Amino acid sequence: MPALNRVQLIGHLGKEPESRFTPNGKQVTHFSLAVSQRRKSGSETREYTEWVNVEAWGRLGEITQQYLKKGSLVYVEGRLKTDKYEDSKGETKYFSKVVAQLMQFLDKKQADEPVMTTDEDPAEYETA
Repeated sequence: MPALNRVQLIGHLGKEPESRFTPNGKQVTHFSLAVSQRRKSGSETREYTEWVNVEAWGRLGEITQQYLKKGSLVYVEGRLKTDKYEDSKGETKYFSKVVAQLMQFLDKKQADEPVMTTDEDPAEYETA
């Protein structure tokens, strides 16, 4: 049975990107993305914002850390991933995030800013 796991988002960074390194030395950068939409309810227009956690690995993470900042407008394409952790009470908690595979800056381009797209091996971030 075929399956598809693809996410496409356009939004603004909610905070500065944060980078860490795995024990193997691979860089992973995390940031939150605010994705807003407007809906008209009668004569009133309301704006709703969804917050999405995003992580970028390797070179894509390096470029993200270097060029993006809080408020940056960006297109992110990737896949949805659910992780789990155990809280202080010993209960298992689940959370979802987007693992970025392609990004495009949508803010006005600076002269030294690259167009970001990577062809990274998905196995690189599966074992982290």
